[in-house]
Amino acid sequence: MTQKYLGAALTAVASLALAAPAWSHAGLQPAESPAGKPYRAVISIGHGCDGAPTQVVRVELPDGFYNAKPMPKPGWQLQVVTGPYARPFDNHGKQQVEGPRTIIWSGGTLEDGWYDEFVLRGVIGPEVAAGERLFFRTVQECGNARAEWTDTSGSHDVPNPAPYVTVTAAPAKADQTHADQPASHTLGDLTLTGAFSRATAPKAPVAGGFVSIANKGSTDDRLIAAQSPAAARVEIHEMRMDGDVMTMRELPEGLILPAGETVELKPGGYHLMFMELKQPFVEGETVPVTLTFENAGSIELPFAIGPVSARSAGAAAHDGHAGHSGH
Repeated sequence: MTQKYLGAALTAVASLALAAPAWSHAGLQPAESPAGKPYRAVISIGHGCDGAPTQVVRVELPDGFYNAKPMPKPGWQLQVVTGPYARPFDNHGKQQVEGPRTIIWSGGTLEDGWYDEFVLRGVIGPEVAAGERLFFRTVQECGNARAEWTDTSGSHDVPNPAPYVTVTAAPAKADQTHADQPASHTLGDLTLTGAFSRATAPKAPVAGGFVSIANKGSTDDRLIAAQSPAAARVEIHEMRMDGDVMTMRELPEGLILPAGETVELKPGGYHLMFMELKQPFVEGETVPVTLTFENAGSIELPFAIGPVSARSAGAAAHDGHAGHSGH
């Protein structure tokens, strides 16, 4: 009996020993992402260079990955090296022939026994074929030592595999008749339709939120609060003309939703205001927002992020042309 358990234990230890090298490689998540869509790359660093702490992380971006924007890290300096793309990228009707090609984080210290993540975001080109691998060649610099994760063979048997994402097929476009119909959500007597916001500049502190709310009941209700993890707080605002001047004010008592009527939160009128954004709003993504009503209760909605010129949920889904933002 003792030999049986000892044999099992040795087998388990051997399995862990074989698996351990895979844990030490530079990693990349998510492992899959569709062509033609934004991709948030999370590169994980799990050790230093032969025991020495990592002081520089250098990531070479693959062909087919465009408009890269790295996330700053406290205590690290950030450098973006630009260069020509292998092929022009159609960025909402504008042909881009160059952009970020290498991202460098430096000046920090990541001890050999520590773990950290380095994040950047971009777009996988629509021309990238399903099944193709995009390799993010990554180099750690640790003083006089280096760890180079640059092998792009795709083999798991090499000692220095480059992290990669496998591209999947672009989502099929829905029939235009249905695609133009904004998503609806029901909460009691309320029907909420077409929740959307707009893309923001990198350092913009605020953004607007818009949605149509139909009260199909026989009793008035009131939108009394909103919150989102994307902002420090979310306020309910109104824009209105005061003589010849357009003014905006917060509605601290909330927004009345009369029975049997539809209230539109839209640009130039009632709207939500995301205050102190945690990060920029990016076209094509969504932000979760929880709306609380006096009678109906609370509901969480995904607000689709459209271009800065979006005037409706349909534009948020389909309009690819940028303009100037307003509330």
